[in-house]
Amino acid sequence: QVTLVESGGGLVQAGGSLTLSCEAWGNIFRINDMSWYRQAPGKERELFASVSSSNSRNYHDSVKGRFTISRDNAKNTVSLQMNSLKPEDTAVYYCRADKVYYNRNHYAQSLWGQGTQVTVST
Repeated sequence: QVTLVESGGGLVQAGGSLTLSCEAWGNIFRINDMSWYRQAPGKERELFASVSSSNSRNYHDSVKGRFTISRDNAKNTVSLQMNSLKPEDTAVYYCRADKVYYNRNHYAQSLWGQGTQVTVST
């Protein structure tokens, strides 16, 4: 069984920075895509950053130039460096891992972390 454990959320002033981390624990052969989602109060969960196993990265326009996603395949981790934070970045942040392989042939389609709160004050 594999679980995703997130850390690094908190309260920060506008213009500040935070780093989120997500580590996959368990029997892991490899992970395909890893991504970060967020869900603000009253809104749907949205994808805003992803990184493939070959390190190809994609960002939503709302975070381009401010956020950086990175992963360490050897440690099964994905991180999110968030700079120039804005109040509208306030949300619960979730990491997701897609196609988590236990061995060459068996995988879980997608797994989610438990979420971590990020609050940006004015």
